[in-house]
Amino acid sequence: MRRALLAAAATATAVLLAGCGTDPTARPAGPATQDVVAGEQQVAAVAALLPPQVRAAGTIKVGSAIGTPPSAYYPDPATERPAGLDIDVTDAVAKVLGLTVDRQEASFESILPALGSGKFDVGTGNFGVTDARLKTIDFVTYIDDGQGFAVRKDNTAVPPVTDLAQLCGLTIGTGAGTTFETTLTAKKDVCAAAGRKPYQVKVFSDTAATLTSLQQGRVDLVMSTINGLRYQADQAASGTRFLGEFHRLDVGFAFAKGSPLAPAFQAAVNRLIQDGTYDRILRKWGVTGSAIQQSQISPPEHP
Repeated sequence: MRRALLAAAATATAVLLAGCGTDPTARPAGPATQDVVAGEQQVAAVAALLPPQVRAAGTIKVGSAIGTPPSAYYPDPATERPAGLDIDVTDAVAKVLGLTVDRQEASFESILPALGSGKFDVGTGNFGVTDARLKTIDFVTYIDDGQGFAVRKDNTAVPPVTDLAQLCGLTIGTGAGTTFETTLTAKKDVCAAAGRKPYQVKVFSDTAATLTSLQQGRVDLVMSTINGLRYQADQAASGTRFLGEFHRLDVGFAFAKGSPLAPAFQAAVNRLIQDGTYDRILRKWGVTGSAIQQSQISPPEHP
């Protein structure tokens, strides 16, 4: 039932095959059903970086947050097969490493804590690299995304947000356990300092619910991923307007601190960049503006 609801929400708020409306060169190069990773094969030198027990098992447990495009979503609830940028990158990395993906759906806010317990080997969900997360989590980066804002298309009163003090007196919708919630909560005092009415934050369990609240007028604007909001705004049916970028963040695979898997995943991502698969994946999902030149392990948060 959860998968059916997610798929329905994704379909209602984002028609497939759309691109990032502000960058015409980033529009998808082909159907979202196109398999751009099928030809990827194991690279022995990269697979050799895996711990021996992982190579022997041949399987990697991935905790995956499934929400809306372009990151990860259910295009067809009948098949129960997720699609999206996160899905393609994970599958391609696994092929390079000679591993089978044991993908287990989990809520966004539950994945990072579960890494330390060993429930998952790696987590995906458009996890941004922040200094706070780096205290307990290691990341292997694969795109550069970050934080942005959107409003309803008929709302022309709100300008691009460059300072959170612009939000005073408004209600912002965002996702639970996200960098967006953390940023908004940490900066709430900006309105009191300015002698203005504070902004209110409404937290939702997934991106689809957040966007629905915007469409229904229960929040004035939403804070979410740059790529996700751009993707949404390009859909005539979504009725949203992308306000712009607020803060860029590296996004990566998440691991328990000190995980021996990180060097192998980094080498695999760099292999995909070198052989062209990485570019094909980003073009498929219309996010070439988020390309990185080289994967890093736990870089500091963008200033």
